[in-house]
Amino acid sequence: MSDILQIVQQGRVRRLFLNRPDKRNALNAELCRTLVDALDDADRDTGVGSILLAGRGKSFCAGMDLSEVATADAEDLAQVHERLFTVGSRLGKPLIAAVHGAALAGGTGLVANCHIVIAAEDATFGLTEIRLGLWPFLVYRAVAMGLGERRTVELALTGRIVRAREALEMGLAHETTVDVEKRGGETAVSLAAFSPTAIRSGLRFVQETRGLDWQTAGGIARRFRNEVFQSGDFQEGIRAFREKRPPR
Repeated sequence: MSDILQIVQQGRVRRLFLNRPDKRNALNAELCRTLVDALDDADRDTGVGSILLAGRGKSFCAGMDLSEVATADAEDLAQVHERLFTVGSRLGKPLIAAVHGAALAGGTGLVANCHIVIAAEDATFGLTEIRLGLWPFLVYRAVAMGLGERRTVELALTGRIVRAREALEMGLAHETTVDVEKRGGETAVSLAAFSPTAIRSGLRFVQETRGLDWQTAGGIARRFRNEVFQSGDFQEGIRAFREKRPPR
């Protein structure tokens, strides 16, 4: 696999590092394809409990690589971006972002697809496409799901840069810290220790009930709960609770 994406397995945590530091980790087609394939592979791997996404160099991700836009096949590029910027709605394992420096345009789209976002104090976010005469079409849905339509439209219209503290207040980031990779790793390790069955079922429940009425969603909730009740993970969790030990 190309070193454009560095993959490191540490225990049950799969660490993915965007590795185009000279381009501020801009998303060219190769990086997008490689990242999607790596995320799908981690999702299938039973030895992986959580996924940590970070960037090498001074930035997390500066967005789309503008140098290839003029020469790339527009439809092919759109399909690659569609796969990438909807990945959060498909994964059955926690995806944690450790964000430092700039996470702009498509970088903000990546962040919005992550389940938990740990931001360094120097992190910046923004839907800056309007500055280039563009609209954040493909990342819009994921950002709006997290921030709401009104806030997302404002960011898309103004293209303004949001610093870590404001990102925390609006819900784009969940936590700010000085050592983002260390804290992100701790979070990933913690989540990887929980029941894979409960997490995958829970994320599927969130995905399947999005936008449904309460009654329909309630029926799906009961189905998932009954399935988890019967799982070996839940039985082990009960035994561990009674025996006052960590579950295995």
